[in-house]
Amino acid sequence: MLEVAAIDVYYGRSHVLQGVSLTVRAGEVVVLLGRNGAGKTTTFRAIMGLTPPRRGTITFENNTITHLPPHAIVRAGLGLAPSGRRLFGALTVAENLALAEQPGGPWTRERVFALFPKLAELASRRAAFISGGEQQMLKIARALLSQPRLLLLDEPTEGLAPVVVRELGGWLKGMREEGLSILMAEQNARFALALADRGYVMEKGRILHEGAASELLTAPELAVHLAVGSRPSLAKTD
Repeated sequence: MLEVAAIDVYYGRSHVLQGVSLTVRAGEVVVLLGRNGAGKTTTFRAIMGLTPPRRGTITFENNTITHLPPHAIVRAGLGLAPSGRRLFGALTVAENLALAEQPGGPWTRERVFALFPKLAELASRRAAFISGGEQQMLKIARALLSQPRLLLLDEPTEGLAPVVVRELGGWLKGMREEGLSILMAEQNARFALALADRGYVMEKGRILHEGAASELLTAPELAVHLAVGSRPSLAKTD
């Protein structure tokens, strides 16, 4: 579905991504793991056309998207829920959703409200005055309304309380059951791997290791790097 092949990305003269390759197949949840500064967000920026690679190719559903502008990549079927509080804080929840809404696709306002009932209650509230967990719901809902077939989630657990992280696991399972493919960048390795089919580990702009999620959870040489043994999983796996 998505193939990133040996991309190099620079910020000025700084060579940030060095030969990064990864794939996502239809219906999969794939996780990109690594510490802050490993290159996860830059990889997402390259895929979405925000920081195009100087070398390498990116294809989606057999079409090359390497040098398309971001709006064309969204129209091609990729959606991004970025890290941080990337919302229009002065606008209401409903207005934030309306800005992203594309008609004619499977994701409607009613469908995202069914997935995130709390957003329906908050529809008239300004986005700046809702909680971190509610803002995460809104970012994901906004991305879904762009009608993606592949959703990119950048650090979805960042800054969230444990109870909200558990809720997030339920939301992601619901989206997967709807047939949505997901590529997630995350530092919380146990949470991410409990939900994923496969994973990649990044370090200093390179892919260090790749494998099945179960392999990455149990690989002793990765335990220190991923901190998978330092805390219990916050994802519901039943």
